[in-house]
Amino acid sequence: GGKRVASVQKCIRTGDIDEVGDDVHLTFFEMLGNWSFGDYWKKEAIEWSFEFLTRKLGLLKEKLAVSCFAGDNDAPRDEESAKVWEALGISKNRIYFFGKKDNWWGPAGETGPCGPDTEMFYWTGKGEPEPLITADNKSGWVEIWNDVFMEYNKTADGKFEQLKQKNVDTGMGLERTLTVLNGKANVYEVDEFKPIISKIKELAGKSDERATRIIADHIKASVFIVGDAKGIAPSNVEQGYVLRRLIRRAIRYGKLINAKNNLVAPVAEVIIKLFQDAYPELGRNQEFIIRELKAEEEKFGLALEKGMREFEKFSKIDGKIAFDLYQSYGFPLELTEELSKERGLKVDKNEFELEFKKHQELSRTASAGKFKGGLADNSEEVVKLHTATHLLHQALMDIFGGVVDQRGSNISVERLRFDFACSRKLTGDEIANLEKIVNQKIKEELPVRFELLTADEAKAKGAHGIFEDKYAQLGDKLKVYFIGDPAAGSGQAYSKEICGGPHVKNTREIGSFKIIKEEASSAGVRRIRAVIE
Repeated sequence: GGKRVASVQKCIRTGDIDEVGDDVHLTFFEMLGNWSFGDYWKKEAIEWSFEFLTRKLGLLKEKLAVSCFAGDNDAPRDEESAKVWEALGISKNRIYFFGKKDNWWGPAGETGPCGPDTEMFYWTGKGEPEPLITADNKSGWVEIWNDVFMEYNKTADGKFEQLKQKNVDTGMGLERTLTVLNGKANVYEVDEFKPIISKIKELAGKSDERATRIIADHIKASVFIVGDAKGIAPSNVEQGYVLRRLIRRAIRYGKLINAKNNLVAPVAEVIIKLFQDAYPELGRNQEFIIRELKAEEEKFGLALEKGMREFEKFSKIDGKIAFDLYQSYGFPLELTEELSKERGLKVDKNEFELEFKKHQELSRTASAGKFKGGLADNSEEVVKLHTATHLLHQALMDIFGGVVDQRGSNISVERLRFDFACSRKLTGDEIANLEKIVNQKIKEELPVRFELLTADEAKAKGAHGIFEDKYAQLGDKLKVYFIGDPAAGSGQAYSKEICGGPHVKNTREIGSFKIIKEEASSAGVRRIRAVIE
């Protein structure tokens, strides 16, 4: 409750991702804010912002500039805010008026509360402050605080009505404020970034300032997303996808500076150490954070090189190719777009979306019939083939460097059949490699065991499988098979998969594994048939 609130919030913002790496933009930042719910209004909010900046932080009034809403057909010019600034001694030529793009907030959706805002900028450039051209000004002005005045409600038919209760919501970026206070040239020079940047430089083979900054920002954002109390793991949906994009973009920039393959985890460790006092959840979830980031780097590291070689072959990138890069090599669309832009190529986003939808439809149809007749019986042969299927699934992930989307499997006494999403024929080398990996794991005599875990525990251990599927559920516990976990629970298993079982006790029981056929099963789905001898 309370009508007056102040807080510090962890914020993730990916809308400006292209700007990250300049002097002021970050994906993850800490936001200081104060709110008024129907209590104080423009005069007090602005006076207190000014007092905090000049008296408490000691910033110079002469180096401040502010912007206010210029007015349009929806709402009038915000003279009220401008007058308060003037009364505080901000000279008229430092008070600017901009349109909706710069000085208006909201509504969050199509309708709802919104209103004008007034933004505060501090001059960090050399010499006399220049005019502020727009709020995006790239000169020496840094935007440090924004006071939003929620005084309107936007209705469904696009009208702006006065709200009965007027609220104030302010946001002040901690990193930018520290930059200004410490007289630094950019946000990456503040103390909390120094150890991160120097760790990246230590792991890099060559220097590139922008790439180093992007890596620092993206790994920091990733640590906070995975390490949150509601910790999210990388995936291809919603927040998990935002996270995957950040990690993969960091890895790609790592390649540009010839960083060692193991880049993400050592940098993440530095970040956890720096921030765990302020955010104890990072310390608590350290193991989960490092494991998830490492797994993602391993998955994508291999695929990135192969995908880049593939990318180089094309003189134009249509939506189909972009989807294939996503599907086969795990390239997020944004990465393909970015690589294309660097080479002066454009990507057809709509065509990519169409390919994606087509693929989703197929997945649905395929998973509807997913586990019909998965196991013919529990004979010795079937049990061996069943365990071999897990090894094959993991070997496919090793080769394609990503989660290989299983589309069903069927096992009889003679052979196994495994369907997975892939939009092209496997090469002879890939097939030979799959066989080699599976046979290697059989030779390694890996122990096989299972644990009964809740869906959350299984996810936390990095198990693959369909969490919601009834076939694996015993009450609310899932049966998770670990192949090659030398010390129970060490988390070093080669394969971790949700499955009803049964399996051999050790991979040496399987015999030798041979792929007899690789063919198309349906559009975008390949089928492998294999036997054991």
